[in-house]
Amino acid sequence: MSKLVTIFGGSGLVGRYIARRMAKEGWRVRVAVRRPNEALFVKPYGVPGQVEPLACNIRDDASVRAMIQSADAVVNCVGILNAVGRNSFDAVHAEGAGRIARIAAAEGVQTLVHLSAIGADPASDSDYARTKGEGETAVLAAFPGAVILRPSIIFGTEDQFFNRFAAMARLGPILPVVGANTRFQPVFVDDVAQAAVKGVLGQAAPGIYELGGPEVDTFRGLMHRMLAVIERRRAVVNVPFFLARIMAFGFDMVQALTLGLIENRVITRDQVKNLARDNVVSPGAKGLTDMGITPTAMEAVLPEYLWRFRPSGQFAAIKRSARNLRKA
Repeated sequence: MSKLVTIFGGSGLVGRYIARRMAKEGWRVRVAVRRPNEALFVKPYGVPGQVEPLACNIRDDASVRAMIQSADAVVNCVGILNAVGRNSFDAVHAEGAGRIARIAAAEGVQTLVHLSAIGADPASDSDYARTKGEGETAVLAAFPGAVILRPSIIFGTEDQFFNRFAAMARLGPILPVVGANTRFQPVFVDDVAQAAVKGVLGQAAPGIYELGGPEVDTFRGLMHRMLAVIERRRAVVNVPFFLARIMAFGFDMVQALTLGLIENRVITRDQVKNLARDNVVSPGAKGLTDMGITPTAMEAVLPEYLWRFRPSGQFAAIKRSARNLRKA
């Protein structure tokens, strides 16, 4: 019988790519998610019955154990950018990660891959970075042979970074950003998935890997790259951190007063803290090349999914050709 991998958060941005790659490797794939009905799109990644989404609550031991039983490998891709209700940073990033690792070890799982983030630090003043760091500590305490991946900003067809700002660029002549001079090292989503699969297959040594693409640029620089791809001229305006903190406080209060019914999807106070720090691979850290993976450049991918934000959408190239013909 083929081997079984359980992917927690297997329908998310990175998880879906890992699920597809593991199915191609011939593994049975168990996709553990909160809402399996919203993850049915993963089923065609393999033959009928090979990839199955199942309901799981990583805050509950019994639920996690049910997903891990009989699995040969486990991948944890669960992560949040905004704490809402019971899904707090502590519950998801720290306690949830530790629970998955502890139960995986108890169930005799052979390999564990944990998706963290660059900047993970138990001493950080950011709840996101702090709990990511605490999660890593809990994972290594329970499963010392785990492979931990720390990606920078992830880009790809379904990303919430370039897609989000490209959509904003359609609304007016100004594109506001917080932390315009903060540096990032965007990494392609399928490169991260390939790294996770190498961890599952035992093709990567246990330890921590920081994953970044071949290019480092500022937030402002990344926005100019994106604007060039979508063929729009916009003024990229930096929002000062003091003003961003005031705005974020207001949005956070709306979420708190409505008990999460109105979720803060703009910017949180914790996100402002993270935007003040560079998000690049640390000097000397193991990365994609140490796993035998060549990082994918942004220019090779961005046009493939950002074309829809161009003024003429998919017909932009045709209109340019038509203009050249008229000039001739």
